[in-house]
Amino acid sequence: MKVRYSYLKQQFSNCEDLWSKLKKFVATGDFTLGKELHKFEKNFAKLIGTKYAIGVNSGTDAIKLSLRALNIGQHDEVITTANTFVATVGAITEIGAKPVFVDCDDTFCMNVDKVEEKITKKTKAIVPVHFTGYMTYMPKLIRIAKKHKIPIVEDACQSILGSINNKKAGTWGAFGAFSLHPLKNINVWSDGGVITTSNLNYYKKIKLLRNHGLINRNTVKINGYNSRLDTFQSVVGNWLLPKARVIAKKRISNAKYFDRNFSKIKQIKIPPRPKNYKIVYHLYIVFAEKRNALYNHCIKKGIEAKVHYPRPMYLQESLNYLNHKWGDYPVTDEHTKKIISFPCDQHLSLKQMNYIINTVKNFYKNL
Repeated sequence: MKVRYSYLKQQFSNCEDLWSKLKKFVATGDFTLGKELHKFEKNFAKLIGTKYAIGVNSGTDAIKLSLRALNIGQHDEVITTANTFVATVGAITEIGAKPVFVDCDDTFCMNVDKVEEKITKKTKAIVPVHFTGYMTYMPKLIRIAKKHKIPIVEDACQSILGSINNKKAGTWGAFGAFSLHPLKNINVWSDGGVITTSNLNYYKKIKLLRNHGLINRNTVKINGYNSRLDTFQSVVGNWLLPKARVIAKKRISNAKYFDRNFSKIKQIKIPPRPKNYKIVYHLYIVFAEKRNALYNHCIKKGIEAKVHYPRPMYLQESLNYLNHKWGDYPVTDEHTKKIISFPCDQHLSLKQMNYIINTVKNFYKNL
């Protein structure tokens, strides 16, 4: 049996109504900052629970523009997690700031207990990453940030509708940054991103930053970027956004099924599942003994497993100038040896999930 990782063919396999909407949209010529974009932004803000949402061209730019709105730039320091995708760090370095890393815990997110020791006079923002669909422990991080008067930009690119105590990702900090990349839980047909905020002044500044700093066609108020979410992609977003809660619910259900069955395999360790967290499982990751051998076995059996990620971001060649070495973030390092990701999306069948479970079970049984 084949168990693919990408579910995009299934997600958009039955969308004749979407094609009809796109055909009508193309006839309008309303391609830039159009009505469908404004509709999408309004609906996205309502879904997340903020006053405003601003569409931009990627999740990376959602982080970058949020930091720029806070006037962060060269020689400033931005605290983030050692366990993240390159986009988080790329957004920080693109504006000339220095990423300062904090180790993660077994939720794959920043260990908030280690944040305060990283704060210096140069610290201008904290970017927690709600990695894999978990959330960073925001109640404590908010207290730390307020104590030191440091703004928070939430990298919520992997955690749409994730929450702690029913308070959603993207509503805790000054900004929430979301991705609409094709492999995200809510996606469009290209790159795309969204910034959420409830601060009117921040909202106005982000709107300027995403569109060259233009007040109107002939007046440039600030130096900005070309970072608009295409109105065409907003039509796709408006088609999919009403399904967001159903998608999250199904992923959570699949993850619980995996947890129940994988917990019976002694060589598999399930990450902590805090009761007050809503984890939305952009990635379903467990810790596995003999991970590399298990991974190769799964691939051989037609299961498209992944490792997110085999080499931590802080050790990538692009960040050699920071002079980090293996062992600086031991929990992150240990994860790279043990973690394995399995498909967990809303289109998986029970037969496919059982095949994954039995393949893992038989691998350890036959060792």
